[in-house]
Amino acid sequence: MPTLVHLADEKNSLKIIKNGIKTGKYGNGVYCMPVLQNFYVSHQWLRELKRSGAKSYVGVYFKVPSAEMVFAGKYGQKHRHITLGEAIKEILSLADPLGYELILDRKIAPEEITKIRHLPQTLGWRYFPGSHNKKPCNCEYCLRGTIKGKKTQKRLNQETEDE
Repeated sequence: MPTLVHLADEKNSLKIIKNGIKTGKYGNGVYCMPVLQNFYVSHQWLRELKRSGAKSYVGVYFKVPSAEMVFAGKYGQKHRHITLGEAIKEILSLADPLGYELILDRKIAPEEITKIRHLPQTLGWRYFPGSHNKKPCNCEYCLRGTIKGKKTQKRLNQETEDE
């Protein structure tokens, strides 16, 4: 049985230990990644999730059978409904597994949870994998509501004019 990790807000740790992991707010399922030898790939979503406002995240580790059906694929692309074992093989065979996600379409029972660990809070990528050193979209819609959005838009407009 492979071990999977779900990233959760630290303040929900006690609830998760008692009740397990419920499906998302919109009933999408439980997002998770397999625990691989590459710690970064297993916990890659942490920084992107932190953008939603939670101060610190923990890793909730649990085990499910490899025959369990999951939705697997890269974020923003079509996901396939395959077994967990196939999904893990696929992740291991990818040249760039960043952005990959697994979704279990059921609740994780408290008995399936093996441990909850505190994680370094600087793991992973923000916005999208490989976004480092790339300029953000300069449109008003994309920068709306972001921290220092107007200032960023002004700076990017200035850089565009200077080129």
